[in-house]
Amino acid sequence: MTNEKEKINLSALFRIGYGLYVLTTNDGRKDNGCIVNSVMQVTSNPLRVAVCVNKQNYSCGTILETLKMNVNCLSVDATFDVFKRFGFQSGKTVDKFFGETPKRSENGLVVMSEFCNAFISLAVEQTIDLGTHNMFVCSVEEAAVFSDLDTLTYTEYQKNVKPKPVAPKKKSYVCKVCGYVFEGEELPPDFICPICKHDASAFELMK
Repeated sequence: MTNEKEKINLSALFRIGYGLYVLTTNDGRKDNGCIVNSVMQVTSNPLRVAVCVNKQNYSCGTILETLKMNVNCLSVDATFDVFKRFGFQSGKTVDKFFGETPKRSENGLVVMSEFCNAFISLAVEQTIDLGTHNMFVCSVEEAAVFSDLDTLTYTEYQKNVKPKPVAPKKKSYVCKVCGYVFEGEELPPDFICPICKHDASAFELMK
């Protein structure tokens, strides 16, 4: 009888295509942004877009309270600094737009045109609890295109944007998502990446 674990090669899931986006919100005190990769148009009439957000992200709680968000589509010219700013620190403790006077859409949220090729303003119609994530099914209120550059994909990020890790002398494991390196003989099975919050399955042994 085939072992269940042998039937599921988790590497196959990395072959699913994803774009990368900065989700902008406002909690009533400050603007915030986080990186997401699960955005898709689910219907055309009426026009609806679904967005999945990790519950550990500060933005997730803000969306539950305000029921609105902007999706800013990152383009292929986006730098790693964009990911450090919006993906590797929490809006709970950091003002990611401090000192800036950003553009805004009609819903009052930040619109990012630098390193982005388009934006979409969304109003939440339905929230689906998926355990670790919430899926927000939204109506589209506003949208605009800024450039003809392609949207940055997760694969492009891995190949061309994320810095290549330098292999240390001691045994180490690298996160395939963000590049964080864990040094140690064995990676704990319950280890959670302190940067991107993925579990031990996202790590591979550095060679």
